[in-house]
Amino acid sequence: MKLYLDISESFKIALGAIVANKSRGALTALGIIIGIVAVITTMTAANGLKNTFRQTFASVGSDVIYVSKRPWVQMGPGFRFRNRKDISLSASDALQQKLLGRGVVNPSIGGNKNVKYKSKILENINISGTTEKQIIVSDMVPETGRFLMPFDIEYKKSVAVIGSEIADGLYENSDPIGKYIKIGRNKFLVIGVMEKQGTSFFGGPNFDRQIYIPITTFGKTLGHNGGRANVNIAIKAPSQESMADFEFEVIGEMRKIRGLKPAEDDDFSINKLDTLLDAYNNMMGAVVLVGLIITSISLFVGGVGVMNIMFVSVTERTKEIGIRKAIGAKKRSILLQFLFESSTICLFGGIVGLSIAALLTKVINDMLMPASLSPTIIISALVISIVVGVVSGFVPAYRGAKLDPIEALRYE
Repeated sequence: MKLYLDISESFKIALGAIVANKSRGALTALGIIIGIVAVITTMTAANGLKNTFRQTFASVGSDVIYVSKRPWVQMGPGFRFRNRKDISLSASDALQQKLLGRGVVNPSIGGNKNVKYKSKILENINISGTTEKQIIVSDMVPETGRFLMPFDIEYKKSVAVIGSEIADGLYENSDPIGKYIKIGRNKFLVIGVMEKQGTSFFGGPNFDRQIYIPITTFGKTLGHNGGRANVNIAIKAPSQESMADFEFEVIGEMRKIRGLKPAEDDDFSINKLDTLLDAYNNMMGAVVLVGLIITSISLFVGGVGVMNIMFVSVTERTKEIGIRKAIGAKKRSILLQFLFESSTICLFGGIVGLSIAALLTKVINDMLMPASLSPTIIISALVISIVVGVVSGFVPAYRGAKLDPIEALRYE
């Protein structure tokens, strides 16, 4: 009960001192406000970048395994990957037979070509030779028209499904379905337009500037080396939970297909969304850490400002401390009084800083990328503010609590 009364009395005195010196309290809190805004904005921006990264590469699929000649993220010299044997379409067919009923296998071949409709030309467009299973292993579907069908692949049809940016650039306001598009030297009938995916914040593939044609047609008309080209194989796992076991199964089957001996290393790479996420997390972890260290300097400066003002406050109220001690106040009461004062100033600065950071986060969310203040960030900001207040105010408060009452009463 006595401790409660000490705390209650100390808190009232601290609030009274802050109210009596509003301007000084506000200026003292300014450093904390700037520090909290800097730290919180850095954290929300980092979360926004993470959300944007996930959205950008959502079409990769968290339950899809990609078998490629090269890894997506290369560490070290690239010549050892360049010298690998290309993955053939027959390897994809063999893998499909091995995984029949357990996974969806979709081969694809990529290349860049100029495309043309009448007098309009778009340069360096990504042409993807694929199958009807493309929409199963990805989240993309046609907005109008249809996607490739099995008979398009079987009979090597000259048909194309184009991205929304290509439809806007070549056909403007007219409907491209049923019209022809020239890819390189070959004419293709447009049978579908894909849903708009949006531009990539991270410079990844722009799916709106992509054209899908049958993989068999790609090999006949656009392929290199006599129609043979390096194939990338996407395999959709039965479920997200079975990804680990399914990956080992895919590796084992690919080693058999490639004729590798037990002692030989894999001459192909297994890529997943986790591969990109791990690379992103490693890169962004270091960037965010450096950013937080830099922005925390402003919070440290704000804390030093609070400590300086608290020293001034203790010195100004030396006689008041002497009077309180003379009538029975304990060291604990004096210590709590000044700790409450410094913590309240910092908490006020934290709340104001959090409000400003919330506005900046809204601007980031509306104009740049998806970002939001999570409950964890809000609680962290308030806790950091209180901790800075306690740490900054402890030394001045302890100095005031140790004052000799007689010396304090004689202070002028």
